[in-house]
Amino acid sequence: MRRSAQQSEPQVLNRPRGGDWGAGGGGGRGLYIALSLLKRAVISMLFGRTEVIDNTLNPDFVRKFILDYFFEEKQNLRFDLYDVDSKSPDLSKHDFLGQMFCTLGEIVGSPASRLEKPLGGIPGKKCGTIILTAEELGNCRDSATMQFCANKLDKKDFFGKSDPFMVFYRSNEDGTFTICHKTEVVKNTLNPVWQAFPIPVRALCNGDYDRTIKVEVYDWDRDGSHDFIGEFTTSYRELARGQSQFNVYEVSCPPAPPSIALAHRCNPSQSTSLHYMNPYQMNAYAMALKAVGEIIQDYDSDKMFPALGFGAKLPPDGRVSHEFPLNGNIENPYCNGIEGILEAYHQSLKKVQLYGPTNFAPVVNHVARYAAAVQDGSQYFVLLIITDGVISDMSQTKEAIVNVSMGLVLTVNSSFFFSAMVELDGDDIRISSRGKLFVPFRDYMDRTGNHVLSMARLAKDVLAEIPDQFISYMKSRGIKPNPSPPPYTPPGHTQHTQI
Repeated sequence: MRRSAQQSEPQVLNRPRGGDWGAGGGGGRGLYIALSLLKRAVISMLFGRTEVIDNTLNPDFVRKFILDYFFEEKQNLRFDLYDVDSKSPDLSKHDFLGQMFCTLGEIVGSPASRLEKPLGGIPGKKCGTIILTAEELGNCRDSATMQFCANKLDKKDFFGKSDPFMVFYRSNEDGTFTICHKTEVVKNTLNPVWQAFPIPVRALCNGDYDRTIKVEVYDWDRDGSHDFIGEFTTSYRELARGQSQFNVYEVSCPPAPPSIALAHRCNPSQSTSLHYMNPYQMNAYAMALKAVGEIIQDYDSDKMFPALGFGAKLPPDGRVSHEFPLNGNIENPYCNGIEGILEAYHQSLKKVQLYGPTNFAPVVNHVARYAAAVQDGSQYFVLLIITDGVISDMSQTKEAIVNVSMGLVLTVNSSFFFSAMVELDGDDIRISSRGKLFVPFRDYMDRTGNHVLSMARLAKDVLAEIPDQFISYMKSRGIKPNPSPPPYTPPGHTQHTQI
């Protein structure tokens, strides 16, 4: 964990995945800014303070806040502005001049990573403006090439031997794990030798050589119900020793945890339906949409999102549709922000009748047509599909996904009907290697009923691959970033150029 020379007690949320970002700000009097990190928008933790700038209404602070940026997480920030009256570190001893709330994603996602927002917090008073800029700091760029083999794995198939493959997970500081690599399947053997594969050390352990790496071994099944063979844990420091007695691991099978099952889609007015609108909490669909949408919307300039439904009978004639606008406006299916999508979703449930079959291909092709029209890299399309996992047009969906030109499709599964989704993300067509990711919502349900934690875990895994897939998409088409904008010059300042 790095320390900043400009702060005596820097605190870092997590070790880096998406990169480190430094942020600075400006706006106020003879004053300084205190930055707080908001955990789930409830618990506030003071992160650091700028230096004090005397006798000015337009300060330009030098001290930076070094934070770890995670594209897949909602990182809430609060900036408080104070007029300094003494040397006391107690903020209550100074005059409060205003505050501003935002997310780190808002700053990073703004043009040139520069965000300008008004300060508030004092009723009836204009508190001025704060300007925040962010820049990416370098981190671990190491890459490793690894190869694994196994001996005498457990036999899982009744006829023949096992078809083993390995899944690698990096550990997170909250105790969860995020998948970072899956090997190929080696057919019909208990002594597999997997192909060597390269992997960035950042992806494997976030640059922390001692962080736990969990490896699971499965017996591949065509229907997606892969049999768990066992698991072991290691670290990159151990793996870096290479082939030796220190890198021989016992593949053990821990006791199975209790399973969690959600009900199949049915009438939304029934409590057994995944679409049931409980007055006290969001249903699984709304939770998945809010978890992912609230993060990714920070990177959309106008916050207007087209939202489509599928698998329903529409009024007034009861025709079955797999490609209808949730807001009912076929000419303008756009909704204002994630809250607008949720409102359209809830209103749509009152008007349509849920009806099978469940076809994915029409929606995938619908969005793909828009994406195909923009080939210059000025726009990047992400499709989020939330479903119960029962796919009726499997062959058409496979073809649509493999041929899709939008660069990335994300699908969140909301129930235990998951075998079809595993087939799409399986070894036959290698969807996941092309940037498509399917995630079962059931795996993220917190056993204590903490839905906020469930949503955060879901969003983290669903969005974790987007940055690397985005870069791969642009590189594959030879699209280069636009030139950096000229440096910002505060009002009243003259920028001098040396000739």
